[in-house]
Amino acid sequence: MKLLQASSILAIAATLAATTISAIAANQNILPSATNTPATLIAQGESTPLAKQLQGKPVVVDIYASWCPGCKNIAPTLAQLRRQYAGKANFVALDVSDSKKMQASMKTAAKLGLTSFFNANKAQTATIAIIDPATGKVTQQFRNNADLTAYTSILNSSIAQMGSGDAMKKALDK
Repeated sequence: MKLLQASSILAIAATLAATTISAIAANQNILPSATNTPATLIAQGESTPLAKQLQGKPVVVDIYASWCPGCKNIAPTLAQLRRQYAGKANFVALDVSDSKKMQASMKTAAKLGLTSFFNANKAQTATIAIIDPATGKVTQQFRNNADLTAYTSILNSSIAQMGSGDAMKKALDK
């Protein structure tokens, strides 16, 4: 009987420990660095165009916080992307550093048609997503990834696709 009680207590303790570790990891926002998340998981079925001012260029969305080490890690890469793709892509930074900035970012997200994306990702700092403005779908999403080539390959492909769509529209209009 005592052996059965001891094994039950150990099983309960192991379950509590695993649950506590999972909760701590979730609260600490611990994910593997440089992960790419499939767009289908992130977009959550959202299929609505983004705001008119974002149309025609891929949208690079940055979930940022001033206290986030991952955000500081990817900042030089984002700065390079902004220079390299000035006029070719739209860049949106959604700052979640504190409640006041999060409220402002929530308003910005709503104005731009990014509410679902923001709500799904506001706790995932150091997240960069490339979104197709025509559909609102995430083309690619990165987490704490400072590899410039990972972004440029997706952006170049997105820009080429959008350019070919414009060329087809012009040809059909003739």
